[in-house]
Amino acid sequence: MNTHTPRIAPHLRTAIDAIVDLAAPSDRSDPAFAQRRLVVAEMVATSLRLFDDGLTTGELRLVRQALREMRAGFTMFHRFRTLRKIAIFGSARTPREHPDYRAAVEFSRLLAERGWMAITGAGPGIMQAGIEGPTPERAFGLSIRLPFEDKPNPVIANDPKLLTFRYFFTRKLAFMGNADAVAAFPGGFGTQDELFEALTLVQTGRNAIIPIVLVEGHGEDGHALGYWKKWEGFVRGAMHDTGWISREDEHLYRIARSPTEATEIVAHYYLRYQSSRYVDDRFVIRLDAPLPSHSCAEFDRDFGELLASGGFSQGDTFEGDDAPGGTPRLWFRHNRKHIGLLRRLIDRINDTPQIAAT
Repeated sequence: MNTHTPRIAPHLRTAIDAIVDLAAPSDRSDPAFAQRRLVVAEMVATSLRLFDDGLTTGELRLVRQALREMRAGFTMFHRFRTLRKIAIFGSARTPREHPDYRAAVEFSRLLAERGWMAITGAGPGIMQAGIEGPTPERAFGLSIRLPFEDKPNPVIANDPKLLTFRYFFTRKLAFMGNADAVAAFPGGFGTQDELFEALTLVQTGRNAIIPIVLVEGHGEDGHALGYWKKWEGFVRGAMHDTGWISREDEHLYRIARSPTEATEIVAHYYLRYQSSRYVDDRFVIRLDAPLPSHSCAEFDRDFGELLASGGFSQGDTFEGDDAPGGTPRLWFRHNRKHIGLLRRLIDRINDTPQIAAT
C-alpha cells in the first residue's frame, strides 16, 4: 500500500489545488515554496480520504487533535530555532529540598549562562527545577493532561512558551524534535520512558546524534546518590551481557559526576561539531573549523567499522548539502551501523586541537 501519495479523484484534486492556492502566502519567493505547497496539498488529500476509511468519530478527533498539537509545537519552537535547547527529564515527585532538585536547578542555570534554553515538563519536581534554573524567559514548559496532574507549576504558568498536550506522542515529538541534548535526572516510569525513547531514537538513527547526560544530586558525604550507577548496572547486566545491546551503545549516554561536569559534557559536544545529515549514501558532518590534514587517515584507522566503502574526506563544499559554502565538512560512506562508535567519532572531532592560525 502506498502511504506517501494518497489517491484521490481528479475533481477533488483540482478543488484541493484551488483551496491551497487561496490559503498560500501572497509572497511566494521562497525557493522551497513549490515543495511546501505540494506537501500541504497531500495533507489535505489524506484528510479527505479519512471519509472512506471507516474511522470512528473518536479516531477522527484523535487525528484532528494530534495535528493541532503538532502545529502548535512547530510554531512555538520555530521562533527560537537558532538557539540550542536541552530536554530535561525527571520525577515530578522530587521535593524542593532534595539534592536532585538542587542539582537540576544548578545544571539548567549553568547551561542558560552559556546561551542554552531548557525544554521540560510543566509539572512539579524536576520539571519545575529545570525552569527555575534558567528562569522562564529561557525555558519551555510542555504540559500533559493527566487525571492527577492538571495544573502547570507556578514558575511557568501563564508563560507564552507553555504548551498543553493531550497525547504523549505529540509531546515527545515536541521534546525530541527540538532538543540538541537530553539530560535525565532520577525518576520513575515516565522518566525511564523518556530516557529510553531518546536512546532508542539515537541508536536507530531516527534522531540526530545528540549528547544524553545522566545527572543526580549528592548526599551529605559529597558522593552521588547512586541512582544512575544502579541503572547502569541493570543496563549492563540485563541488556549488554545477554546480547540485547552492544557495548558501543553505552557510548550513547554519559553519567555526570556533578551538574558542572554535565554542563561541560553538553557544551563540549558542540565545540567543533555543528550538525550532521545524510546526503545520499554519505554521512556529512558540519564543523565550526577544519580538521588537521592528517585527521582523515587517523579516522580511517580508528573508525573503519563505520565505513561502507572508501574512507573519510573533508572540505569546504559538498554537492547536495545546503549549508553555506565555506562551512568545513567531514564526510564518508556510512554503513548505517555502530551509532555508538559514531558518537565516539564526534568526541574525537571535538577533542582534536584547533589548527594554528598562519
